[in-house]
Amino acid sequence: MDIQIQAIHFDVDDKLVDFVEEKVERLSQYYDNIIGAEVKLKVEKAGSHENKVIEIKIAIPGKDLFASKQRNSFEESADEAVEALRRQIKKHKEKLTAKH
Repeated sequence: MDIQIQAIHFDVDDKLVDFVEEKVERLSQYYDNIIGAEVKLKVEKAGSHENKVIEIKIAIPGKDLFASKQRNSFEESADEAVEALRRQIKKHKEKLTAKH
């Protein structure tokens, strides 16, 4: 799976990049046909709490799935966004099997 990570208006450290890649990579356990993923990291209103935003878009054949979460840390945001995508993948697979 091709994973592109983009940090908007800040420099991201390698540890965070590795963490996010590992989380997104785990989605392939639930669905083999993931083509790629785009991850955007950004900080909203630098002085406030819950200002770390992560947006993840994964491409699967015929469709894109998207999740965006905003929490106190990028790790929390990533966990929740990946979990949301996992649920979307599960629903998508259920629809596919219902059609066949």
